Amino acid sequence: MTSPTTSTPRIAVVGAGPGGLTCARVLQRHGIAVTVYDHEAGPDARDQGGTLDLHEDNGQIALREAGLLDDFLRLSRPEGQEMRQMDAKTGAIGFHHVPGDGERFKPEIDRGLLRGLLLDSLAPGTVRWGHTLRSVEGPAGGPRLLRFADGTAVGADLVVGADGAWSRVRRAVSPATPRYTGVAFLEAWFHDVGERHPEVAALVGPGSAAAADGERGLFAQRNGGDHIRVYVVQRVPADWIAAAGLTVRDTDALRALLLDRFRDWSPRLRRLLSDNDGPYVDRPLHALPVPHAWEHDPSVTLLGDAAHLMPPLGVGVNLAMLDACELALALAHHDTVGDAVRAYEKTMLPRSADMQRLLDGAAEGLLSDEQHEPHEPDGL
Repeated sequence: MTSPTTSTPRIAVVGAGPGGLTCARVLQRHGIAVTVYDHEAGPDARDQGGTLDLHEDNGQIALREAGLLDDFLRLSRPEGQEMRQMDAKTGAIGFHHVPGDGERFKPEIDRGLLRGLLLDSLAPGTVRWGHTLRSVEGPAGGPRLLRFADGTAVGADLVVGADGAWSRVRRAVSPATPRYTGVAFLEAWFHDVGERHPEVAALVGPGSAAAADGERGLFAQRNGGDHIRVYVVQRVPADWIAAAGLTVRDTDALRALLLDRFRDWSPRLRRLLSDNDGPYVDRPLHALPVPHAWEHDPSVTLLGDAAHLMPPLGVGVNLAMLDACELALALAHHDTVGDAVRAYEKTMLPRSADMQRLLDGAAEGLLSDEQHEPHEPDGL
């Protein structure tokens, strides 16, 4: 691969999530230099979120190309594929999937473990922490200049936006901004569930449990380390907490509000509202317009949520990692950066548009009271 300006193109990936790190790993496996910039102070600056499943037909393909599939399978929890759909009023289990021996279609892994696996696979110094991107400057076609909040700037022949829902790289190629879907998650945690919350542990089992009544829903996921993460799902205005005269820090008052809203639910399920440990996290769900595309620019491209933000229904990280893998392989196998980006987008944009159409409005599906395999949220 060559560039119009240099024999060794300067590739800058913005965002050290699963997509950005997968892209860097596959590039390095093919001998291509890359630098990843991330706004966090370091790899342990914050909790990385809940559990997620990686599918055989996308996320695991990317890990195979990254040379990390066996390590992933060793760290993953195949038992986490168990799913229970429960009746909101009675708490009885309706749909129940128990994975068979050797089932590996979508085993679970905690986000932190996945990120650690990818980080450890990279050459030392690949990720530059503490770099908050402010803007991408320069003419279409490049070269580009990345300006960071600390006043530093770096040049790049290709900028890869792997910086998530509120991507700053996206602004260089698209005016689109995410819109609120009308559905919000409120995240809650349960720690040391085997000892401190045995009833909740039994309710959720080794995988996930969900219930909904058409307007409200609960989704609980077993995480590693004897933790369970619960998402309270509601069709509400984005500012519903403030409209109630509260902030997300008002844990006891929010809990009382939720218990009132779920007052006719099964007492077993209401434990997911009454017994949680610590504060809540407010997570309104946003999505990009459908479809989202942009005019080809050989100096900037996007992957994952930066390219096709959708409701977090178990496909986001998988598509981000597949995007990342395909972009890296295109860069390895085409003569120029521009040809590689064009080939990548020729596949990625139609695929993501199809998935966006499929999931457009699907956040509402989390509230369905039909007894079938529930959508499984990405561990946010």
